[in-house]
Amino acid sequence: MIAPAKDVKNLRVAYIGGGSRGWAWGFMKDIAMDEEICGVVSLYDIDRQAAENNRIIGSMISAHPEAKSPWRYEVADSLAAALTGADFVVISILPGTFEEMRSDVHAPEKYGIWQSVGDSIGLGGFMRAMRTIPMFVEIAQAIRDHAPDAWVVNYTNPMTLCLRTLYHVFPGIKAFGCCHEVFGTQKLLCAMLRTEYGIDGVDRHELHTTVTGINHFTWLTSASYKGYDLMPLYREFADKYYETGYLDGKDDNWMNNSFSCAHRVKFDLFRRFGCIAAAGDRHLAEFMPQWYLRDPENVREWMYGLTTVDYRVGDLAKRLQRSEDLISGREPLEMKASGEEGHLLIKALLGLGPIVSNVNLPNRGQIPGLPMDAVVETNAYFTRDSIEPTMAGTLPPALQTIIGRHVAVQENTLLAALSCDREAAFAAFMSDAQMTLSLEDGRKLFDEMLENQRAYLPEKWFA
Repeated sequence: MIAPAKDVKNLRVAYIGGGSRGWAWGFMKDIAMDEEICGVVSLYDIDRQAAENNRIIGSMISAHPEAKSPWRYEVADSLAAALTGADFVVISILPGTFEEMRSDVHAPEKYGIWQSVGDSIGLGGFMRAMRTIPMFVEIAQAIRDHAPDAWVVNYTNPMTLCLRTLYHVFPGIKAFGCCHEVFGTQKLLCAMLRTEYGIDGVDRHELHTTVTGINHFTWLTSASYKGYDLMPLYREFADKYYETGYLDGKDDNWMNNSFSCAHRVKFDLFRRFGCIAAAGDRHLAEFMPQWYLRDPENVREWMYGLTTVDYRVGDLAKRLQRSEDLISGREPLEMKASGEEGHLLIKALLGLGPIVSNVNLPNRGQIPGLPMDAVVETNAYFTRDSIEPTMAGTLPPALQTIIGRHVAVQENTLLAALSCDREAAFAAFMSDAQMTLSLEDGRKLFDEMLENQRAYLPEKWFA
């Protein structure tokens, strides 16, 4: 009998961050409901109380009657302590506070530049990267020194630059980034089959899709179900709902949910480029010129929502209250799978069954024409102690141009953040697809937004 890659009943997982609760709780439930793996989760958060609360809730999850495997939770006193001996590392941090995020998202509005998310791309994504990259330099160095052989799973945004920083600092790192945006589009294809063609009960895992692009600007260049080509069907679908949008149930009510949409941006992008845009409309809009993001009225016309910082503040307050309610017993603990694939990818790396999933990895040729080592998102084959990215093929020329521009800006952003070079940073800032300002106004906004990050930037920026 071939042994697994590691002792699957004695794993050690370092969880960095998780104070926002949502990702951490989902991961805890996923591993607790899987009888094939167990071990210790070492929690580290700069907010120690958040880690302590997660330890209590993680222990409750492990003790739940529906749990199938025992996991022990502990709080580490330092990043080094959490990483020492780790087989896997999960990174899920909030870079900075909501005050910095408020500047990211809303400071450009007085200049007429609106952002629907502001965490991956755009002026807000740029500033978030400025404060995130130094944090990931520290994390990469710590992994290099204390857990060099561990597999590293990143959930933090800006995903592309987080992964790029990890590999830049520690080229030997075994890191990949997980994002569920493609899952949503795969589910949309399943809904299309159900509502338009009467094919019910299709699970997204039954689809075969070729994933390509960069995080939050991913594309499906092919899609099939049981041998049937879905691309012509999607064209009919997009044409039918182009004007009205497509809503499949109350959870898709874009008017009452910052994360929902009517998919009109997706449909328009398909009609323009012939590929299925595979992310939420609020993310896709930020990668294009102001076609879909000119102002709030324009956003409403395209039937999606702006994710405001006030919404995020309110949502965090609800999750903090929920944490207290779970710990006190006022709210019963419900065991429900998260729908994420992180723990399944961990199992595959342990040798407990292969899986194919879309992940972010350095480009090793999976997308020809983009720079080598730039982080891209494609399918990859996970098996025992190995990740083999799928060759996604050449992008359509028009998309190649657009994605290539974003890759160049991201590469320049990384170099500016590592060197604390204000002029290089300003050049990258002004190169964003959403930028419409003159050099003079752009400089004012750049200086203001950079100053608002001061608490999280190296002093060299202000010397």
